[in-house]
Amino acid sequence: MRLPTSHPTRRAGSGTRRRRHTVTALLAALLMVLGLTSATAYGQQSAPAAPAPPAAAADQQVLTWTAGDDMTKYTTAPATAVAGKATIVFENSEATGNTTGMAHTLTFVTSDSDYNQDVDLDILATPSDSNGGKHTAEVTLTPGTYRYLCTIPGHGQMQGTLVVTGDDPGDDTTPPETSAEVDGEKDDDGNYVGSATVTVTASDADSGVDTIEYALGDGAFQPYTAPVTVNEAGSHTVRYRATDKAGNSTEVKSVDFTVAEPSDEDTAPPAVEAKAEGSRNSDGDYVGKAKVTVTAEDDKSGVDTVEYALDGGPYLAYEEPVVIDRTGHHTVHYRATDKAGNTSEPGRLSFRVAPGGGVPSPDCPEYDERLTVIVGTVDTGVPNRMTQRRCTINELIEDEKEWTSQALFLKHVRSVTAALLKEGVIVPRERQLIQRAARQSGIGTPGQDTGYRPLFDGTKESFAQWEHVGGGGFGLNEDGAMTSSTTVDGMGMLWLPRRTYGDFSLKLQWRDDAPGGDASRANSGVFVRFPDVHDHPEESRPEWVSIKYGHELQILDRPDGDMYKSGSVYGFDRVGLAGAGVTPKGTWNDYEIRVIGQHYEVYRNGVLINEFDNARGQLFNPPRDDDPGTDGRRYAEGYIGLQTHSTGDVVSFRDIRIREL
Repeated sequence: MRLPTSHPTRRAGSGTRRRRHTVTALLAALLMVLGLTSATAYGQQSAPAAPAPPAAAADQQVLTWTAGDDMTKYTTAPATAVAGKATIVFENSEATGNTTGMAHTLTFVTSDSDYNQDVDLDILATPSDSNGGKHTAEVTLTPGTYRYLCTIPGHGQMQGTLVVTGDDPGDDTTPPETSAEVDGEKDDDGNYVGSATVTVTASDADSGVDTIEYALGDGAFQPYTAPVTVNEAGSHTVRYRATDKAGNSTEVKSVDFTVAEPSDEDTAPPAVEAKAEGSRNSDGDYVGKAKVTVTAEDDKSGVDTVEYALDGGPYLAYEEPVVIDRTGHHTVHYRATDKAGNTSEPGRLSFRVAPGGGVPSPDCPEYDERLTVIVGTVDTGVPNRMTQRRCTINELIEDEKEWTSQALFLKHVRSVTAALLKEGVIVPRERQLIQRAARQSGIGTPGQDTGYRPLFDGTKESFAQWEHVGGGGFGLNEDGAMTSSTTVDGMGMLWLPRRTYGDFSLKLQWRDDAPGGDASRANSGVFVRFPDVHDHPEESRPEWVSIKYGHELQILDRPDGDMYKSGSVYGFDRVGLAGAGVTPKGTWNDYEIRVIGQHYEVYRNGVLINEFDNARGQLFNPPRDDDPGTDGRRYAEGYIGLQTHSTGDVVSFRDIRIREL
C-alpha cells in the first residue's frame, strides 16, 4: 500500500492563540524587570481556576469501499466527501460477499490530469490476507474529483469517482455563484416569439448549493426546480437568488426580456418522423430486410416534399416505404419541406439488418464501408455512397487488388466512375476527384506492392489456420465473419501461428455485437508483435504471452469502464472516447494498424486516431508487478492475434489482410 507523507492541516486560530501566549509571557517578564510586578504575583490567583475545557475534536470522516465476487463494480462506494483528513476503509471479505477468495484493489489514479492527483493510494485486499480483507488508510482530501479503480487484470470496469467539496460548511462564508440564460426563437428585433425559457444555474465549491429561488416581476420568490417558461406577450423581468448549505445567500440578480406575439406567417418547418418495421431477432436486428416509412405533417401551409438519403447517399424523393435488404448497419436521413419553403432539420434512423430471410448478400469485390471514398491512402472527400449493386463506391474501386500496371487500374476506375455517373450516384466533379486520387495513389506502378494478402477471408480453410489459446473462443459464421463465443467464458486469444511479420499494414473489419442496448459495449483488441505463445520462459499461460510481451490495440467504445478506449495502445498510450471515432453498435469498422520499426499508427475508418513510439523505459499503467514495460515489447517482428474477453464482450471480425512494408 502506497501512501504519501501527509502533514496535519493547521487552522489559523490555533497559531494565533500560541502567539498570544508568547506575547503575554514576554510582557510579564518585562514588568518584573521594571519592578512593576513580582514573580510571585505573576500568575497568582486567589482561588484555583477550573481548567479550560478541551477543544472538541472534529469527527474525522470515514469513507468505506467494499468488494465481493463481482468483477464489474465495487459492492459499495462513497460518491462524495468533504475536504480534510479522512479514514479510507477498503474491505474485500466474506462479510462483503466475496465467496471465491478473489483479490481486488482500491487504487486512486494519479496519472490523469483531469482528476486530483494528490492521494497516492493503492490497497490490495483478499479475504485470506492477514487483515481478513479489511484495510484502512489515513489520507488528506482536497476539493475536486478523485478517480479510483481496481487494477487487477479483467477488473477494469470496477471504477468510479469521489467528489470532494470544501471544508466543513461552518467555515464557508462565500455565497454561491449564480447565472441565468434566456432561450427561445427570436425575431429580427431580438424579441422572443411566442415564449421564452429562463434557465437558472448556481454552484458552490464549498458547502454546496442548498436552494435556488426565482420571482416573476415584483412577485414573491418561489423554489426553482426546472427552467421557467414565460408565454405572455410583453416585457418581463425574472429575479433569482441562491443559498448554500452554510446559509450564505447571493444578492438578487435579474434578466430582462420581451415576448412578442407569434406571427400568422408560416415560419415553422413540418414535423417529420421515420420508423423501421420488419421481423427482428433477439438482438433487435431486422432479419433479412427492413421497411422504412417516413411521415410528415404541417399544420399551416401543408407538406410539399418529403426526402430521404440512405447510407450517406444523395437525397431522393420519398414516395413509398423503402425496403433495405443489404446485411449490415444502415443509416437513413430524412427531411420534409412545406409549401412556404420551410425545411425541417434532417432526422436520422439507424438500424442493422442481420442475415436471413432468403435475401442473398451483394456480390461486392471488397468490404469497405468507410465514410468517404479513399483510393489507396488518398482521401477524395466524396461520400462513400451505396450504389445500385448494393455495394459502396469504395468496394467497386478495388484498390486492394493486385494490379499488374497502373494503366489497368486507371482504366478500371474510369469504367466504374462512368457507370456511377450514369446511375446518378456521383456528379462529374466527384468523378474527377476519384480519378485524380487513383493517379496519385500510385497503385499498379512498378516496384509498388499494393496488394494485401488475406489472413482470414471467411472460408473454413483460412479459419482453420488460426489457433485459440486461453478461455473463450471464436466461431465461423455463414456470412464469412467470425464471432466470439457467447457460451464459453474466460479471456483468451485467437492467433495465427504460421509465421511472424516485421513491418506491415494490417487491415481488418470489426463489429461490436455485445448483447443489450447501446450502452453495453464489447471489450476486445488486436495483438501484434508478440513472440511464440507456447513454452515461453517467463510466462506459462499462452494467452498472457501476447498481453505481456506484445502490444494490444484496444477495441472498446463504452463510455465507462476501462480508461483505454478504441485505438489505445493498451497500458501505454491512452485514447479517450472523444478521439476514438465511436460508431453505433453493430457497425462494421475498418481498422488499419501500421507498424514500422518501433512506430505504431492506428486508423479507424480511414482516420488516424493514434500514434505511438515504442521507446524504451515506458511502464505499463496501471502498474503490474510482473509486467516488463516497453523494454520487453521491442520485438522487430512477431505474431498477430485477436482477443476475446468474456461471453458478454461479443465481437466479430472479417476480411483480415496484411501488406508487408
